[in-house]
Amino acid sequence: MNIVEIMTLGFLAEEPLCGYRLKKKMERLFGYARPFSDGTLHSVTGKFVRLGLLGESFSVVNGRRLREFRLEPAGREALIEELKNADGYMVSDITKWSVVMSFLSVVPDEADRNAVLRRRLDLLNSDVYRMYSDGEGPIDNADLTDRYRIAITEIHDAEIAAERRWLERELGIA
Repeated sequence: MNIVEIMTLGFLAEEPLCGYRLKKKMERLFGYARPFSDGTLHSVTGKFVRLGLLGESFSVVNGRRLREFRLEPAGREALIEELKNADGYMVSDITKWSVVMSFLSVVPDEADRNAVLRRRLDLLNSDVYRMYSDGEGPIDNADLTDRYRIAITEIHDAEIAAERRWLERELGIA
């Protein structure tokens, strides 16, 4: 499942929405990272209606036909499975991870949620502090001389340290 699909199911897990309101919520969460078209959303919602993950209803508001989507039980189950199995790029890419975290509370079992958080913590405890040069492999951040690379590394390290502290508290490790 891709990010647009997860956001579609995630926001509809909160409340039924028309396509316009759904897209606006998605843009607020993820639009800064990657804009997407109305066609993308129409494609996803149409597919999910056909698969029985979403239901739809139509009404007329101010003379315009309004299509509203609601999450069906099968859609909730698909979302839960996707979130509790989040791994790889879904936990390593910060924009994808922010989407996973935005909807993780949908997963009913705390042990399943904690397993996802643990995968992220394991990643943060790995080699994420090191920059990589042009095919030469990892270099130590202490060897950086460019002040802008040093700055971005310091900012990155502070963000990682803050997230690590939060994850450890949440998992009862700290």
